[in-house]
Amino acid sequence: MFFKNIHKRIKIIIIMTVVLFLIIIGKVFYIQVIDYKKLNKYATSLWSRNLPLASNRGIIYDRNGVELAGNITTTSLVLIPNQISDKESVAKDLAEILNVDYDEMYKHVSKKTSIERVHPEGRNLSYDIADKINDLGYKGVYLVKEAKRDYPYDTLLSHTIGFVGIDNQGLSGLELIYDKYLTGSDGAIKYFSDAKGNSLSMGQIYEQPQSGVNMTLTINYELQKSLERELDIAVSQYNPDQALGIMMDPNTGEILALASRPTFSPSNYQNYTVEQINRNLPIWMTYEPGSTFKIITLAASLEEKIVDLNNDHFFDSGAVTVGGATLHCWKAGGHGEETYLEVVENSCNTGFVNLGLKLGKDKLFNYIDLFGFGKKTGVDLNGESSGILFNKDKIGDLELATTAFGQGVSVTPIQQITAVSAAINGGILYKPYIVKSLNEPETNSVILENNPEIVRKVISEDTSIKVRNALESVVARGTGHNAYIGGYRVGGKTGTAQKAVNGSYLSGNYITSFIGFLPADDPQVVVYIAIDNAKGITQYGGTVAAPIAKNVLLSAIDILGIEKRENEIEREYNYFDKQYAIVPNVVGMSVKDAIKELKKFKVEYSGTGDVITYQSPSVGESVYEGETIRLLLAE
Repeated sequence: MFFKNIHKRIKIIIIMTVVLFLIIIGKVFYIQVIDYKKLNKYATSLWSRNLPLASNRGIIYDRNGVELAGNITTTSLVLIPNQISDKESVAKDLAEILNVDYDEMYKHVSKKTSIERVHPEGRNLSYDIADKINDLGYKGVYLVKEAKRDYPYDTLLSHTIGFVGIDNQGLSGLELIYDKYLTGSDGAIKYFSDAKGNSLSMGQIYEQPQSGVNMTLTINYELQKSLERELDIAVSQYNPDQALGIMMDPNTGEILALASRPTFSPSNYQNYTVEQINRNLPIWMTYEPGSTFKIITLAASLEEKIVDLNNDHFFDSGAVTVGGATLHCWKAGGHGEETYLEVVENSCNTGFVNLGLKLGKDKLFNYIDLFGFGKKTGVDLNGESSGILFNKDKIGDLELATTAFGQGVSVTPIQQITAVSAAINGGILYKPYIVKSLNEPETNSVILENNPEIVRKVISEDTSIKVRNALESVVARGTGHNAYIGGYRVGGKTGTAQKAVNGSYLSGNYITSFIGFLPADDPQVVVYIAIDNAKGITQYGGTVAAPIAKNVLLSAIDILGIEKRENEIEREYNYFDKQYAIVPNVVGMSVKDAIKELKKFKVEYSGTGDVITYQSPSVGESVYEGETIRLLLAE
């Protein structure tokens, strides 16, 4: 019995030993195979150290490769506290160089961490400051390279591009929307140290940072510069509350330029209010459009064939009563007997009321919906508003009438220019966009690409031609004459909208606007300008906004290489207008004969002799009468 019990105990011990052995083997297997990466990471973290290397953010280009947002290399301060022996001296010297409090710096050098980034005082250091720190020669004090966002043209396109924070994270605009693409992957210089933080002689590992994805916009830098220059001049001249401009290719929906005033500097965003930074007016601002909205009523009326512009007539007495309310034309006493083409040229409110009533509620508001009003366009920018339309169930004759000439509804500039582009491009509504492509930085291979996107067909090609002709006539013979450019066939429409606050219209406070395009027979560019409460001038779209749009279009002619057109509508002048004249060819003539030919101009000479060998401006140029023609004389 005794030996039997011993034998039984031996069996139990053997079994227990085998089980224990299997557990140990299993544990070793788990550690070596299954949990290896995790434990190795823990172990490595105890004796490896990383000096961070920030990556470059993706570059933002205009459509022609002009860099609008790039990167510059700066230096930042990083500490390894375990390597700093004389913490008091290091804290004192660094505090003096960085002009910060000693106690605050001592917290950095004494912190119980493997690596301490001195933030924000030690970020983006100047070369002078970095040299002073480097000359100290302290162990445990490191200077590492860091990328900083650079906006070479400062305020240019600032609301659209946006800005980044100190850690290169996108905080507004395209920088925020496409942050996951634009942000790169940081690298590091990895080395190994003992428990005290001392570097071990095991070499270093360099992990290269990866730059973010590059972005190409539909923006044309030259057009953008021109638009912003003209808005700056307008702000200086009229001191408006706000100003905005937007340019578009009407045949694709590509945004060519976009600007707001007031503007801000993305490199110094801390100096501006949230409102100044976030209000990208062409996308965000809503207001009554005024007479530029008449283009929609015109297009709808032509499409529905309720009017013949040349043969149908309307008598404007200056006022009309609708739904118990009296609506006035902008011209006191009215325009009298007009063709409907003259109704458009004169921007006659009562004539458009008549067109609206002829169309009826259902048809007019159906076209307003088709042209994209009352909802967001879907442009690839943040902060877009949708505008406000009358509730269709509550629309009576009065609401119908005021809508027909652009009062009582609220729209955005991006809606306006997108809709008018459809009215003049053959009737196709495009979705507007500003990002052309995203490209891998090393190979330039396309990651994402935007192409013109048709939303729907709105009106026929025939109707669109009639709209273009009518709007060209507005510029040649009507309220848009200040946008006329001889030889280039400009079409457009003025707008003057009284501002409303809390349901009441402000006295003497208007948003003046102009939307124009060229060439009128084959539109290549369309521009919309709106000036909010211009001071020191009679507030009409034709007097304030049209000349600004004209200057922008003149720049577009040169930048886009737009050629002169034939068969333009001849300009009609009022007695107070400055008139254009075509410069004749006087090269080779005698001075006497040249003076006869140039009787509409002033003449200046240089050189000696009696024969003209050179003239400026050149032959065929359209310039104001009374301007100076310079002639070079020779024997």
